[in-house]
Amino acid sequence: MPDIARIQSELKAAGVDGWLLYDFHNRDAIAYHVLGMDYGKFTSRRWFYWIPTVGDPIRLAHKVESTKLDSLPGEKRLYLSWRELHASLKAMLGSARKVAMQYSPMANIPYVSTVDGGTIDLVRSLGFEVVSSAGLVQTFQAVLDEAAYRSHLEAGERVQRIKDEAFALIGRSIRANERLTQYDVQQFIVRRFGEEGLTCKGEFPIVGTNEQPADPHFEPTPANARPIKPGDTVLIDLWAKLDQKGAVFYDITWCGFVGQKPPAKYAEIFGVVRDARDAALDFIRRRYAEGKKLHGWEVDDACRQVVERAGYGPYFLHRTGHSIGEEVHGNGVNIDNLETRDERELVPGICFSIEPGIYLAGEMAVRSEINVFITPAGKVDVAGEMQKELVLI
Repeated sequence: MPDIARIQSELKAAGVDGWLLYDFHNRDAIAYHVLGMDYGKFTSRRWFYWIPTVGDPIRLAHKVESTKLDSLPGEKRLYLSWRELHASLKAMLGSARKVAMQYSPMANIPYVSTVDGGTIDLVRSLGFEVVSSAGLVQTFQAVLDEAAYRSHLEAGERVQRIKDEAFALIGRSIRANERLTQYDVQQFIVRRFGEEGLTCKGEFPIVGTNEQPADPHFEPTPANARPIKPGDTVLIDLWAKLDQKGAVFYDITWCGFVGQKPPAKYAEIFGVVRDARDAALDFIRRRYAEGKKLHGWEVDDACRQVVERAGYGPYFLHRTGHSIGEEVHGNGVNIDNLETRDERELVPGICFSIEPGIYLAGEMAVRSEINVFITPAGKVDVAGEMQKELVLI
């Protein structure tokens, strides 16, 4: 059951007249989550749920699926023909002017832009202004409560320990002259996840050497497995959460070198990435200390500028960071002004990664990833150890 009073409070703060939630053929998982509905049950007809800033909600469903919204509060209205649907929508929205929907102007935030263009056209044709619900979605899907954040910290302690064990495993194998591949290390991590009560939901860690992680989403498999050997550069990206309902992911990337003297270029690009990561974190802390609003795209710029000044801008191939929640890529603000322009604010209660990288195709790659949480009091916390130097294996 949705907390209508809380939603209406957020609508008022956002300066809109209401939130129109809508689905057809199970296209909008966000709407089901916000309303506490079963996303797994198929929807064959269009439904709309109107939460006005002031007043009671209204349910609008098709007569073939007349009980679809019965779990929700509010007056129930039914339609049969498309003409009745149009008229019912207009009547339901009434005197509203600004209507929030899962839409993003210019598709700047495509993660929340799930309502089809035709439906947006329809609502506009009825005389209403459609505005983005992106900020509302972040509030109701990405702001963590104390229990959720505690689960993130608990997962972090275990993931950090398993990361250390993975690097130690490589070291033991090298010293014993035993064959160990990237795939073997990945499978060791996955096994340890299970032993520690963690899950990665079938999305397995990245373990790559030398040129392999120059593909940011490189996936070790039995087919591409090869022995890890002295002189190799190593990147390990691992993510997991407690295997329980409501738990939040923890996601980090660390880099190392099999030996005591890393190649000069590898050490150089690690230093650039580390400094860019720290610059982004410092920028967030400074802005919060100043009491100023802060948006995802601005943090991306602050991070990317460090990489660009070092001459590696073209080799930073992705956004600076992503929202973290019950899914490893959550529905809150991303640290992005490259792939998208994320205009959402970094608000208290959100968790996200900062993970700049430099990817030199055919040679080597570095990425350094930390998890950041903004407390309700506005303190900018990092969960777990931050890598300062390459791991010498």
